[in-house]
Amino acid sequence: MGLNHFDKNGNAVMVDVSDKPVTHRTATAAGSIQVSSEIMAAVKSGNVKKGDVLGVARVAGIMGVKRTSELIPMCHPLPIQKCSVDFETDEDAGMIRVFCTVKTEGKTGVEMEALTGVQVALLTIYDMCKAIDKHMVMSDIHLEEKTGGKSGDFCFEEK
Repeated sequence: MGLNHFDKNGNAVMVDVSDKPVTHRTATAAGSIQVSSEIMAAVKSGNVKKGDVLGVARVAGIMGVKRTSELIPMCHPLPIQKCSVDFETDEDAGMIRVFCTVKTEGKTGVEMEALTGVQVALLTIYDMCKAIDKHMVMSDIHLEEKTGGKSGDFCFEEK
């Protein structure tokens, strides 16, 4: 499959989706942030000075989803019909995992929106906790699964 974000002269262009059918599309992305035991305890107990870390990160992730086409140059603006941002905490591993699921009916997928939602949520966790400890690492940001569209369904499997 060739790259279709370039014209015959090599110029970057937005893909023409005008002839594509409208289909139901979903995407779920995930990512994680490694934090210290001090940060984990503060997040879990609600004792971070800036407020409810996961609550604010959830709202930030949703806002990121809605703004994806303003951040990623060749993304089409999409009507988002559903967006959820959820968290799992693993105190023993010092890990907070973020999951973002996005749904729409449209001519192009919502993978970039889901990935942006995860990254913005992770950045928000970092921002709200950096006064406690800056030794945080965001990683493993990836598309978990997608449905709909010409390329069909996708499910991430570790290689």
